[in-house]
This record gives sequence, C-alpha cells and structure tokens, in this order.
Amino acid sequence: MILDDLNAAARYYNLHPDFREAFAFLSRGDLASLATGKIELQGERLFALINRDPGRGHEGARLEAHRKYIDIQFLVDGSEEIGWRPTSECRQLTEPYVEPRDIMFFGDAPHSWIHLPVGKFMIFYPEDAHAPLAARGDNVKAVIKVAV
Repeated sequence: MILDDLNAAARYYNLHPDFREAFAFLSRGDLASLATGKIELQGERLFALINRDPGRGHEGARLEAHRKYIDIQFLVDGSEEIGWRPTSECRQLTEPYVEPRDIMFFGDAPHSWIHLPVGKFMIFYPEDAHAPLAARGDNVKAVIKVAV
C-alpha cells in the first residue's frame, strides 16, 4: 500500500508501465465534473471509475481484495478513510472471489485505518486488502484500475 500526494506521482511511474497514464488522468482538473461511472483509458487493461458514495463508517466498511487489478484511489472531494490489512493475513472470507467483478470480501478487521485527504492517492496491490468508504459523509473518488 502506498499513500502519497498527486504532485509526487512521478516517483511511482517505474512501478508499472501504465502508472504514467493513470496519474496523467488523475491530474486532469475536471474530475469532479465527470459523470459517475466507467471511463476506458486502455480498454480493460486500464480504466477509471468515478464514484460518488456516502461513507459507511468503520463498522460498515468491508475489507476487499482483487487479483487482476491494482487500485489507485484518489479523493476528489469529501472525506475518506480506508482500512488496510495484508490479504495474506485475512482468514474470514465472507464472499469468495468473483472473477467478472475481480473482488472478494473478508470479515477480518483492518490492522489500520488511514485518512485519505483530498488530492492524495493510495495504491492497493492484490496483496493489500482494503476497506474503502470508512469515513462519514459523501465523497467523490476516482479509482483507477490497472491490470496487474
């Protein structure tokens, strides 16, 4: 898991060949005005999801993990807190992996809760189980899905 400021994104370009394009998209000045939904950047290899969701609090946020995609979560507006726990330490599978949605859920508690400020991003690899929407209040978030 990585947490950093969008202004520092260039230091992560070498971690994946599609990170440069992913961060270029996040650097657009109009993310808040984009419609909710999926925006294809490179088909299923790289795409963005614009989400507008209410927070669920710690008690309503569930750990999830992916196998095919890395998540880059960027807070555009509102408040966000995300729980984290290594996927390898998750023992309570509550919903098995669903390949078309590339997601599975766990009932384990996160090891930590991390505040994601506006203008910052978090990168979650398949080894990072994460529980988004753990803050209270609405948020606008861009989630970039990068094929592993």
